[in-house]
This record gives sequence, C-alpha cells and structure tokens, in this order.
Amino acid sequence: MTQPAPGLISAGQTAMQRMADRDTPFITACWYVAALSGEIGHALVRKTILGKHVVIYRTSTGEVSALDDRCAHRSFPLSAGKLDGDTIVCGYHGFRYNASGDVIEVPSQGGAKCPKGIGVRRYAILERGPLLWIWMGDGEADERKLPAQGWMESHKWQYSVGYMLLHGNYVSLHENLLDLTHLSYLHAGTFGTPDYARAPFDSEVGEDQIAVVRRAVPTQLPVLWAQATNLVDTKTAARIARSAFLTPALHLTSVDFYESTLPSDTRPEYHINVAHLLTPETQGSTHYFFVIGRDFGLGDNTLQGFIHNNLIEAFKEDKAALEMLEGVLESRGRDFFEISVASDAASVAMRRYLKGKSDTEARA
Repeated sequence: MTQPAPGLISAGQTAMQRMADRDTPFITACWYVAALSGEIGHALVRKTILGKHVVIYRTSTGEVSALDDRCAHRSFPLSAGKLDGDTIVCGYHGFRYNASGDVIEVPSQGGAKCPKGIGVRRYAILERGPLLWIWMGDGEADERKLPAQGWMESHKWQYSVGYMLLHGNYVSLHENLLDLTHLSYLHAGTFGTPDYARAPFDSEVGEDQIAVVRRAVPTQLPVLWAQATNLVDTKTAARIARSAFLTPALHLTSVDFYESTLPSDTRPEYHINVAHLLTPETQGSTHYFFVIGRDFGLGDNTLQGFIHNNLIEAFKEDKAALEMLEGVLESRGRDFFEISVASDAASVAMRRYLKGKSDTEARA
C-alpha cells in the first residue's frame, strides 16, 4: 500500500481544516514575551513580533517603552534613529518621539509649535520576573490574561533563562511540547529513554488549559536527570511529567522525580519546571524563550549550569527537527494530508483552540 484509502485521506484533510497550522492568522489578544528583562537597557532594540516591527528601550528611570518601529512621517524605522535622553530622534528627518510615542519636535517646523496628535502606537508592557511581556491586541490590555508564574519570583526556586530563534512556526512547537512521545526517538541521546513513549498517560482537555500527564514508573532515568537528582543506581525511579498548554504564548512542563519504592512521606522529591515561551516572529519563525527552574540544590550554580546546558542540547534537537518539518509544510500541495492517532488528543484540542481563537478575532 502506497497511501491510505481515499476516504481516510479525505477524513484527515477535513479534520485539518478545523486545526490551526502555520498559515492561521495570529491571535493578538494575548500576552507574548517580547524580550528577556536583562536584554533591554538604555538602547534601541528592534523586534519583529506577530509580523509587526517594534522598537523597545528603557528610559533613564528603568521604565520599558515599546513603540511601533516606524516614523509617522515617512515610515523610516525608529530603531535606525538615535536615543537622545529618553526620546528617539528619527534618523531620516529628525522627528523626535517621547516614550509614549508622541511626536514632540519637528525640526522643519522651526520655532513653530509642534503639531498635536501625531505619533505612533505604544504597546502595553508587563515586567514579571525575568520576562518582558507585550500586548499586541487592539483595545486595552488585560492583565488577567497573563497566567501567574509565582515560582519565577520565589526564593524556593532557582532558574536560568535562554533564547533561540526557531525557523519554524509556533503551532508546530506547541504540538512538539504536548506530545512528548518523541523523547524516546528525537532525544534518545540526551534525555529520552526507550520506555518513555510507551509510558501510560492521561489527557486533560478543558476551557482553561490543555495538558498531558505521562507517568514513567518504574524507570531508569537518563544521565541528565539521574545525576541531577542523585537517583543514579536505581531502575525504580519515578518520572512524572505534566505538559500544559496555558496560552498561545506559554507552555509549562513540570516534572517530578523520586524513588518509587520509598514511602511517600519520607522520600526526597525533586521538581523541575520549564516555561516554554513562544512568540511568533512571522508565520514561519518563532522567538523561543525558556525559563528552566528547580526547587532542589538551591545555590548550586554548577548544578543549574549542568541542567541548563544539557536541556539546551535537547532543545537544539527540537529546533533542528522543527526546521526540517517547516520545509515540508512550506511545500505542501492540495493533496497534503496528516493522520492523527489516539495520543494526539491533546495536540488536536490545542490546534482547534488556536483555530477557534483566530477565527473569533477575524470575525470581530
């Protein structure tokens, strides 16, 4: 058999029409990570977010300003101008903008009063822990739509941060993070184990979030997690991972490790959180930020570096795979189809959610 029966192909293509893909319009009424907090200082930084160009900088008081990266006069990029105090001077005709995006000086006007009501959009910014979140939607920004991640600001957790530019779409990355059966194959040499893909799992599909809980118990941990937790000489460890899609911009992976033969009230438990922060740059590229946290071995920077560097190697494997996948998706034709299986329930629900949100915004 070279391909499934026509009826099965047709069913797969029909199902795909209800799911988001690389061509689905972006959801703007959402908080996305614009940058790491430490990335933005008193200098102009240009970002492309949801296909729009934004210039971001800190004022002398530490306030973060994010403006449309275009002069209201002739659309020259403001990021190609210069920062003069807390104002931006356009590098084309010298229009001067304050941190609110208002034009406050037009040199060609001489001493004449500057025209009022001229400027560019200023985007709402929230600084939370190590992250700068931006609201790209129309209307007033809704802080309630940013899920709290208190562990990033808690003294009971230690974390590190990172960034990659993925030349792939964000929908595929969300699906990659929900379907961790790929750990046994794509990550066989980093932090996957042969039994992980076959471990029992539960899918949680609700209005607020979509999650998969996978329980590898008993198991022999890969080198990364065995050394990090000191669960080295055992084949009866527990590795319980919860992968949760929280918003179009945020996916949280939480993993618990312990020795499964010990009583629950006496055994040491080790917890890892990884916040995967997905900000579409274009339809085919994604800003991929991440925060890697743990609640054990606090103060041990060598341990954090060990975990961080090993996870980076795994993330590089995801990046390479998704970029290869993107090449296939870019060239798909009218006869293209994909088939989903039972373990894809959460991924399908996530893609339908994104498609529904996008369609709702388009109608509005």
